[in-house]
Amino acid sequence: METESPAPLPQVSETVLRRRKTLRQVKEARTKARNAQRKVRQSSGTKTEKFKYPEAFVREYRHGQKDKIRLHRNAKRKSKQYDVPAENKLGFVIRIRSASGMDQTVRKVLQHLRLHKINSGIFIQLNKHTLEMLRVAGPYITWGYPSQKSTRDLIMKRGHAFIDGRRTALSDNAMIESHLGEQGMVCLEDFIHEIFTVGRHFKRACEFLWPLKLTAPKDGFRRITKPFREKGDTGNRGNDINALIVQMN
Repeated sequence: METESPAPLPQVSETVLRRRKTLRQVKEARTKARNAQRKVRQSSGTKTEKFKYPEAFVREYRHGQKDKIRLHRNAKRKSKQYDVPAENKLGFVIRIRSASGMDQTVRKVLQHLRLHKINSGIFIQLNKHTLEMLRVAGPYITWGYPSQKSTRDLIMKRGHAFIDGRRTALSDNAMIESHLGEQGMVCLEDFIHEIFTVGRHFKRACEFLWPLKLTAPKDGFRRITKPFREKGDTGNRGNDINALIVQMN
């Protein structure tokens, strides 16, 4: 029986090999130069400032003036009372706008709510004080009343704990028990139940939960300057917040 001869190895011309070697050397040189520049920037501690066009300053100034006028009107307006149904004690708030031209009062409210970045979300207990904060930050957020399913899905998929100043994934029940066991929460289901029902230890549970990082909706927010009741994106969505949560979770 005759043995088959092995197939010949593919041959690569010398020109191609030289070209590959040259490209590899160029790539290595660029990487070294980029790393050297990064080290220089880190050692100097200075950041390169981005150039701003005059139109950007005008836009920020106008946004700031609109915020001041809106806050002044809210302060003068006699508070009608907050039309939130008694059964809705839990709210979910999402930040949807950047800080460009933001008034300092609004900035402080967003910092207090821990909404430091766009598309971040938090659970909040709805009462007179928090509703006033939501009204102040209205043009920069959207919020509503999450269902039990939405609450559970958010925590199970996006939930991270605030442990020793670090963002740590909620990986097991032992983590819940070790940090919240004194408040009667020994597993993730207890934690979700405490959040949804706005229980006695709701504040401690929210402090333990890191603000949720969500993804932008598929089509984005198209009308962030209009309230939801005027077919915009900001303000109170009521129960419609659950449809938005499905898109962003």
